[in-house]
Amino acid sequence: MENTESIKVKESSSSNKNKSKYVLEFITEKIFMISAFVAVISLLLIIGFVFYKGLMPFATEGYSFIDFIFGTEWLPSSKEFGIGAMIVTSMVATVGALIIGVPIGILAAIFIAEICPKKYARVISTAVELLAGIPSVLYGIFGLAVIVPAIQTVLSLPKGQSLLAVIIVLAIMMLPTIISLSETSIRAVPKAYKEGSLALGASKIETIFKVIVPAAKSGILAGVILGIGRALGETMAVILVAGNSTAMPTSLLDSARPLTTNIALEMGYAAGTHQEMLFATGVVLFLFIIIINLVLTKLTSKGVDR
Repeated sequence: MENTESIKVKESSSSNKNKSKYVLEFITEKIFMISAFVAVISLLLIIGFVFYKGLMPFATEGYSFIDFIFGTEWLPSSKEFGIGAMIVTSMVATVGALIIGVPIGILAAIFIAEICPKKYARVISTAVELLAGIPSVLYGIFGLAVIVPAIQTVLSLPKGQSLLAVIIVLAIMMLPTIISLSETSIRAVPKAYKEGSLALGASKIETIFKVIVPAAKSGILAGVILGIGRALGETMAVILVAGNSTAMPTSLLDSARPLTTNIALEMGYAAGTHQEMLFATGVVLFLFIIIINLVLTKLTSKGVDR
């Protein structure tokens, strides 16, 4: 009898534990699901609000979206809203920053992951991480205090705030992202790839550029695209070094105003159609980000398939 009762007690205890485990798993699953829904709903609300406000003047007030995109005159007081010059400025600044930042970032990542001694590599990696944590406004202050006067002095310009200063600051800002992701991707390449290449007689440099870097290209591309996102979306640092001219830039030494800067400078006092056109500027910026993400998805999927 005692054995039978003890068995029943154990079975009951085991059953209670299973029920508690099931309840805990159920609650945890629901918490995860709610968190996912909150993220998705937040994104949809932001997209919906920006697009609603941004498309309002074209749907109800008769403004032409084509004229808005390709127009070069931004005069809210005269009801002229053209962001063509700002689009060109944003694209030139982003491409210029990529031309400078991507080679430096990838080569730095290769050096840290493959060439630099470990004790020094840790110090450099820590410095890169600290660089990523610096607020963007401090990059702008550095650009205003160092880069802008240097451009003004070296090129004998009356004013150093220019598109060139924007490019240099953005290139510096995207370096931590590109270096960190590229380094992680390079370190993730299986050692067998490297050992096999060296065993076949390839030099260390040949192995790095012909075997390791191609194998890590998916992660490297991800870092580059995220760097593009940071360059395209940066505001505070750009405000301080751009000069903020709404005219179409004709050279890298002209003052300029990117899309994000336009929104930040005027949203505080804008109202009515002017405010809606600033939201429309945000719609254009958002479309650029969508295109970048689609490109990222396509390129990374190709990298995985191969």
